[in-house]
Amino acid sequence: MLNRPLMLKLWLLVIVVAKSLPINSPAYGQIIQTNPQQPESFQERIRQQQEEQNQQTQEQMKETWLRLNLQEPQLQQQQRIQQQEFSRQRQEMIRQQQFRLQQQETRLQQQEFSRQQQLRIQDQQLRQDQQLRQQQELRLQEQRRQQQLRQQKGNL
Repeated sequence: MLNRPLMLKLWLLVIVVAKSLPINSPAYGQIIQTNPQQPESFQERIRQQQEEQNQQTQEQMKETWLRLNLQEPQLQQQQRIQQQEFSRQRQEMIRQQQFRLQQQETRLQQQEFSRQQQLRIQDQQLRQDQQLRQQQELRLQEQRRQQQLRQQKGNL
């Protein structure tokens, strides 16, 4: 089975040829030429009109053939090019989205790393503070003990 564009071309060609047939048919020309009641100049004008119409019809057929056989493939090629460009742009957009997602993921990982580091630093500072407090508490206890010992010696 023929494809749709080819069928359309054939139908258009048949229509153009069918329109041109009555003008080109020998019977039509004979009727005009063999009518003795019409003057020679009138018959000549009719013949010229027929020739002009024949030329116009041939030009129309030529234009139709050119349009169908040259322009349509160009249109199809333009469509293919547009589709390819659309696909390329779509791929580029997807690539850019993936890149942005990767950047965002990297930023999130960096933020998480920084947060973990801050937590470690805070934990380390808390331990150091606890150690200092314990040391101070031990010094205070030692000072109290020394003071109690002095007081006991002083009381004896």
